[in-house]
Amino acid sequence: MSFGIAPPELMAGAKNAVEVCLGVRRGESVTVIADEVSRSVAASLEHALDECGADFSGLLLEDFGPRPISGAPQAVLDALEKTDVGVLCMTPQPGELTARMEIVRVVERRQIRYAHMIGVTPEIMQQGMRADYRKVDELSNLLRERMLHAETLTVKTEAGTSFNARFNPDLDWVKTSGLISPRYWSNLPAGEVFTTPATVDGTFVCDATAGDYFHGKYGDLQATPLVMEITGGRLRHVDCPRKDLEEEFWKYCHTDENSDRVGELAFGTNLGLSRMIGILLQDEKFPGVHIAFGDPYGSQTHANWKSRTHVDVLTRNCDAWIDEDQVIEKGQYRLDHLGLG
Repeated sequence: MSFGIAPPELMAGAKNAVEVCLGVRRGESVTVIADEVSRSVAASLEHALDECGADFSGLLLEDFGPRPISGAPQAVLDALEKTDVGVLCMTPQPGELTARMEIVRVVERRQIRYAHMIGVTPEIMQQGMRADYRKVDELSNLLRERMLHAETLTVKTEAGTSFNARFNPDLDWVKTSGLISPRYWSNLPAGEVFTTPATVDGTFVCDATAGDYFHGKYGDLQATPLVMEITGGRLRHVDCPRKDLEEEFWKYCHTDENSDRVGELAFGTNLGLSRMIGILLQDEKFPGVHIAFGDPYGSQTHANWKSRTHVDVLTRNCDAWIDEDQVIEKGQYRLDHLGLG
């Protein structure tokens, strides 16, 4: 199917996604899966793919039944079994994480180039998707190499975040810098370096965006932050001025035995971003450090445990020290400390 007319203002970001990030070549088959909310973004990708001579196939999630979807439609999985390149652009709804995980499992098994654009908007296409991803990749490479030998990370903010993380040398640091390869799929917009930490201890104040469906339901949390106490890598207590959010977040993080476990610690490395916009897909790439509770993406980090849930939590304007070296100050990288002038 066709997604319709492509808005001209989205084309620069779409071409960046198709030509630079996914590296689509003439004659390759590309499957774009989208929902109604993301139709204009999908249309821009379709137009960019047509311009580069790709064999395009489009699938609309609403054609396969009502939302939210509890599992990935079989037609979507079948299409991914045959395509060279895949893209998923959609706005998440509660209960749909399992369906997205099913899609990712096919991608990882087949090792196809794949862009995961969950929560993408026209605004994101005009901001994060217009970054210079070669520069993002350069920073991400240097940061990953540094963290492979690091023992600790300390993160603090004026809002009250103060935690220490330690790392397991057997677990990998993964770079998702926007230059997508068969080995690693990536969120787009991109700019992230992450691992599964061995342990995290301290306080994390989410005064920005929370992941999964929370950012769509509750928006930016600067005025009503989630304050989380973490001991031994597990969530021990949550406090929030919005008691409905506090209760819902706590319940989400106790869906299964590992939902309260810190499965991800990540650096945002997209230097093209100037502000947070309240949408996780882009905000988690903003320069800084964030964590996520739940599934550790073990297929990439090599963590040997799983969870049915995964929820990121972000903070603003952090200071961060790798071992004793401060590499982020008030949300800005000290690039000279990472080998960039």
